Order: sequence, then C-alpha cells, then structure tokens
Amino acid sequence: MKSRSVKISTKWIPFFCVSFFVLGLVFSNRVWGPVESNGQLMSQRRREQELQIVTEDCNTKSKHSPDNDVMEEVHKTHEAIQSLDKAVSTLQKLATSRNSQEIQSLEGSALSREGPPRQKVFVVIGINTAFSSRKRRDSVRETWMPRGEKLLQLEREKGIVIRFMIGHSATSNSILDRAIDSEDAQHKDFLRLEHVEGYHELSAKTKIFFSTAVEKWDADFYVKVDDDVHVNLGMLAATLSHHRSKPRVYIGCMKTGPVLAQKNVKYHEPEYLKFGDEGNKYFRHATGQIYAISKDLATYIAVNQPILHKYANEDVSLGSWFIGLEIEHIDDRNMCCGTPPDCERKAQAGNLCVASFDWSCSGICKSVEKIKFVHEKCAESDGVVWSALF
Repeated sequence: MKSRSVKISTKWIPFFCVSFFVLGLVFSNRVWGPVESNGQLMSQRRREQELQIVTEDCNTKSKHSPDNDVMEEVHKTHEAIQSLDKAVSTLQKLATSRNSQEIQSLEGSALSREGPPRQKVFVVIGINTAFSSRKRRDSVRETWMPRGEKLLQLEREKGIVIRFMIGHSATSNSILDRAIDSEDAQHKDFLRLEHVEGYHELSAKTKIFFSTAVEKWDADFYVKVDDDVHVNLGMLAATLSHHRSKPRVYIGCMKTGPVLAQKNVKYHEPEYLKFGDEGNKYFRHATGQIYAISKDLATYIAVNQPILHKYANEDVSLGSWFIGLEIEHIDDRNMCCGTPPDCERKAQAGNLCVASFDWSCSGICKSVEKIKFVHEKCAESDGVVWSALF
C-alpha cells in the first residue's frame, strides 16, 4: 500500500511558524513562569550581543595602518613629556618655596625668645678670652680694637660689632665673675655667655657664642678670633664683603692634620675611632685662631645647638657641623699670616694681612709683649676701616 505524501504550500509556512511561536509563548507562560521574566532575560542577552557587536566594530576600526599607529604613539609620547615637564616645574617651585620657608623658620625659631629686636649689622666679631687673660685683652684694646666711643661709632657707621666673649665661673657670683663685671663696666666691650668656662669646653663655648650672637644681632657674618691674634679690621671687612652674595660660606685658613689617638698629648682626640683607623687625618676645616661664617650657618648652629656633637678640638667640632651641608669652604691664606717678617713683607708689598699669629704657639707667642710690635710692623693705617665701603 503506497503512502500518499501531502505537499504543503510555501505560503502556509510563515503562518505555521507564527502559530507555533504563539503556542510556545502560551505554554511557557503557564509552565515555567511569567513572560516578563523571559522577556527581561532575552532583552539583557540582546543588549549584551549588541554591545559585543559594537565593541568588535570599534576594535575593527581601531586597526589603523602602521603609519597611523606610529603617529598616534608619537602624539601620546609628546603629551606625556609635556605633562612630565609641568610636574617637574611644579616640584621645583615647591622645593624653592619650601627652602625659603625653612630658612625663615630657622631664623624665626632662633629668635623666638622674648627680648628687644635684633640690631642689623654687617659683622659680629667675638674675641675668645678667659678670666686670666686681662693683660691680653688690654693689649688688644691698645692695638687693633677700638675703645670707648670709637667702638660704638664703628657699630653705628660700619656695622662692625666687636666683643670679648666669656662665660661664667662654676661658682655663682665668684670673684672671677665680679672682676669681669667691673671690667665690662669700664670698657663696655663684653658679651657674657650662658656657659661655664673651662679649657676643655671650647667647643661648647663656640656653639653658645654663635647662638647668642644670632639672637642679639642680625649680621651678614659672624667671626670668632682668639685674644692673642692681631687683626686688621679694614682688611677683614673687605674680605668678607667679597663673599656677601653667597648664602653659606665658611672662611678661614683651611687645614687638615692627623687624628691624635695617643693619650696625654696636646690635641688628643678621645673619639679618634670615629675618623677611621689610626693614622687617619681630619677632614678639612678652618684653623681655630680666626674664622668667619655667614648668617645661614650661624643660624643653623643656633637652631641645632643641642644636637651638634662636640669633639676635643673646637675647630674640628665646627668643621664637623658643616661637613654634611651644602656650603662653600673659602681658603684665605691672608687670614693666617705669620708675625714679622712675614706680615711685614706682605704689608710693604701692598698685600696687607687680615690676621697674623705664630703657628708654633697657635697665636702670637708672648702676645702681651709682642702684639704691639706686630701692630707697628703689620697694621693697616687708622683710616682704612673708616673709609672702606662694604
């Protein structure tokens, strides 16, 4: 028996498809849940498919020619460099502003104590002296240091302040202290320090001198000199004025020398191991008879005084405080001339010395008797310091 095949017209196919689709929706609604849920799911999938198509289309469009890619990378690199330049410029401005603020902060903290306003001067010269050095002080007063009204006139007209610096004795109101008080009442040329005098306390005295001087005077330079050294004030002022535009300078006769580990010798360094093996030399520093430092360095000492380490030798201590700072060491040999005939020959040649002393004595040997002789042979004329412009 042959089966009869039934042919369906193609016109009916769309009708049957739509009918079956509607029946499927009705069946799904009754059996599996609301139509809205499936509709939402289908809509979400449709959006994901559209997003994928758009993404693929963008990726297809982004595949430019190699030339376009190179130009695009060059443009991006150029923008990155410009952005970096702007960032570096901003950091530099911030650093400059911060450094300025730090210096102002240092000065402000150094001057935070109550008291009269600081006097603006050119240089403060502190002459290191001791209770037993009355004759030395008088010999200095009779030679290169002005006295009385001239001392005050030098401050007013030239901004040069000169004071003998000394602390106190270990005993309060001792006969030593009263003797200094009496001498100061007569000459009015002392700067009293909150310091107990002692030969092995020179490093501490140096810190206190600079701190006290910074608190009292706003100077461009601060100088320390021993009371057995001859100084030409006009030459000293002229030398300092040459470095006035520099922010951080340390001026003197720079030297080095062995770190003495042996006990019971002069200038023995108990902490010699900090400088390496035995036989090592110190870093370069100015000899202690006379040296000058600029305002910022003196302020640095004043602010950091409590934590600045003291070595056995005062000049080494000062040099160590500056070793990690961005400063300029000025080696000026006119600040360490010998006594006659050395300074005399230089004076005759028109090359006056700033300071003269004997290296063998770390000062003028027998200065009370000899400093007048040095002054006669090596001193500048009386009018030099008064006529100088600085």
